Amino acid sequence: MKHHLPSTFLLVPWLASSMLSSAGTKPSSGSKEPVPKGSCAVCGMHVANFPDWAASVSFQDGTQAWFDGPKDLFTFLLDLNRYASKRTPADITEVRVKDYYRLRSIDGRKAFYVLGSDVMGPMGRELVPFASETSARDFLKDHHGQKVVTFSEITASHLKALE
Repeated sequence: MKHHLPSTFLLVPWLASSMLSSAGTKPSSGSKEPVPKGSCAVCGMHVANFPDWAASVSFQDGTQAWFDGPKDLFTFLLDLNRYASKRTPADITEVRVKDYYRLRSIDGRKAFYVLGSDVMGPMGRELVPFASETSARDFLKDHHGQKVVTFSEITASHLKALE
C-alpha cells in the first residue's frame, strides 16, 4: 500500500531551506537604498569608504552631492553659496542621511540628530542621525550625547562645537 504525504509536509523542508539560504543576504537590487559615490562635496574624502555615514542632497536637475557624514552635509547646506554657488535651497529636492542603528537611508529633513556623543564618524565628532526621536534619546543616554535636535534646528554653532 502506498502512503501519500500531504503536500504541506513537503513544503516545510523547502521553506526551512529557503529561509536559511536567504539569511544574511544583502538587499535586492530593487532596493531603494542609494549607493554612495564620488567625493564628499565639502572635504573631498571618497564617500564610498564610509557607507554607514554617507549622506546626500538631490537637486531638481537630477544631480546629487554626496558627503562622508551629516556634519559635512550640514556644512554644505548652511553655506550653499560657498559650496554650490549656482544652487539655491529651492533647487534641493531631497536630503538623505543614514539612521545610525538601522543603517538605512532616511529623509534627513525628518531625522533627529544627536549632538556631542562619544561616537566618532569619518571626520571625528559627528551629528548622529535617527529616524525616530525615541531612538535618538536612547542613543543620547547610552553615548553621553548633549542634545537631540531636528534638521531645522541645526546651526553653524552646532557644527563648530563638533570640531
